[in-house]
Amino acid sequence: MYAGVVAVVLGLGKYHASTAGDYDFTTSTRFTWAFAYIALLCLAAYGLGLPEVPRTLRSRLPTSLMASFSGAVAMSVVQLFVGDALLPRFVVFGAAALLVPWYYAMSTLAGAGRTSLERRDRVIVVGPPELAAELTAELAGNPEKPASVVAQLCEEDAADTGDDRRPLVVAADAHAATVLVLSGPAQADERIVDQAAVLHETGVRVRTQSLFYEEWLGKIPVADLGRMSLFFDIGEVHRIQFGRAKRIVDVAAGVVGVVVLLVAIPVVAIGNLVANRGPLFYAQERVGRGGAVFRILKFRSMRDDASAPTDWTSEDDPRVTSFGRVLRQSHLDELPQVWNILRGDLSLVGPRPEQPRYVAELVEKLPFYDMRHMVRPGLTGWAQVKYGYAGDERDALEKLQYDFHYLRRQSLGFDLKIVGRTTRSILGIEGRGR
Repeated sequence: MYAGVVAVVLGLGKYHASTAGDYDFTTSTRFTWAFAYIALLCLAAYGLGLPEVPRTLRSRLPTSLMASFSGAVAMSVVQLFVGDALLPRFVVFGAAALLVPWYYAMSTLAGAGRTSLERRDRVIVVGPPELAAELTAELAGNPEKPASVVAQLCEEDAADTGDDRRPLVVAADAHAATVLVLSGPAQADERIVDQAAVLHETGVRVRTQSLFYEEWLGKIPVADLGRMSLFFDIGEVHRIQFGRAKRIVDVAAGVVGVVVLLVAIPVVAIGNLVANRGPLFYAQERVGRGGAVFRILKFRSMRDDASAPTDWTSEDDPRVTSFGRVLRQSHLDELPQVWNILRGDLSLVGPRPEQPRYVAELVEKLPFYDMRHMVRPGLTGWAQVKYGYAGDERDALEKLQYDFHYLRRQSLGFDLKIVGRTTRSILGIEGRGR
């Protein structure tokens, strides 16, 4: 998809230079600005979920139109701000028009590929019915890899009875299974493991419950959180070079963020005068790396006289003002946290920090919860893009499964993926983003 964007913009630029402009496109400043336009188009397309997010034919066309012309409008705004025609209108709007059918075609191909993957990854679960139901529900949501549960066998039903009956092999053949998921008890039963070995030799992939969760769902299951807490390295703790590189990225992002913050402050101040009277900023204590408490900075979104909550807050909290709701929905209320990033309280990506009273409750109820404080908390995180807002202890436990997955897979590449997913979440394309 992105190769098509490059080809269309550069092709139109070259065509315009040779037919209407009488200049050498590749040696002109327009060649450089063409790549800036390409970047804007690609960012708009990715932010709107192309090519893989739109699931229906009806949603693909408007998404393709919006992505294409959002890039064109963004480039027009840049030109207006600079006060110069950096690229000909023929290139800007011609590319936008040509990319609509291209985006649509790529989105359609991605949808076909997803359907193919769902048909290809046919899962048999060896375990209790509750496990199969849980996996079915998870795969119907927002999995990292599409799959479908086609059968479930209890451990005793799947075991070889010794009379040459191999019920697990028979079930896998009958359902054309490609993936076999084994519960803990199933892994300890040689009668099941022997059959799994036979299926493995025929090309069926065999996974434990924990490995399937990580590979297909992007999290570690609740049952394995305590057991897994010691059995993997954490980038910021065990790899010094990674920690330094991550901090350099944080400082660079913080500097850019502060510039954006300075531009946003007058706009938010005017909005406050109209529909959110009171202080511009709001500071709140949060628990950071090593359990240290720091004050996180936000644009105030609640009434100035709103008392501190005594329970978990909700997304539709009645204390939020009308302009504060705009700040929250656009995520602008989080922007002042770039200052916390520069100070070293926060990282760009990491587990979201919680208030001390919530942490005290959760550490008492979930003994492994405190492990997330081994790294710097983040402005955004894997749990935020995959699950979103935590409204109670059950939500906190669900998010902890994603936090552990992040700790286990921590890398700059994974951080970049999370930043991209956050962009989509802010635009309302996927996830429940906080």
